[in-house]
Amino acid sequence: MTTLLLITKSPHDKRHIQALDFAKHALAQGDDLRVFFYGDGAYIANRLMWQTADVPNLADEWVALANTQGLRLPVCVGTALARGVVDSENANRHGLDGENLRSPFYLVGLSELALMLGDDTKLMQF
Repeated sequence: MTTLLLITKSPHDKRHIQALDFAKHALAQGDDLRVFFYGDGAYIANRLMWQTADVPNLADEWVALANTQGLRLPVCVGTALARGVVDSENANRHGLDGENLRSPFYLVGLSELALMLGDDTKLMQF
């Protein structure tokens, strides 16, 4: 069974921290895990987001999971653009001045979420 985490909470929300903790635990157990960042969850992909030293940098932790566990980090393009998170392709397309998408996060259409949902997928929203 695949578990899909639909992360809709801002990185400043405790539910986003719970999603990250769940992901770490699931991956440590060898579970088949996927994530999708939607709504305010898209803020996590802003490479210009800064954290004070006393606040954990959740983006760094997601990137570490991507780098060590091969976890893919798709972000809904529509909700990302609406929150000022943009890659170079969409900046050019929409006439925006620059990009700020943090790698390895990447922007995808909402159809990607639909494709991630299979008959054996358990969806959990945070």
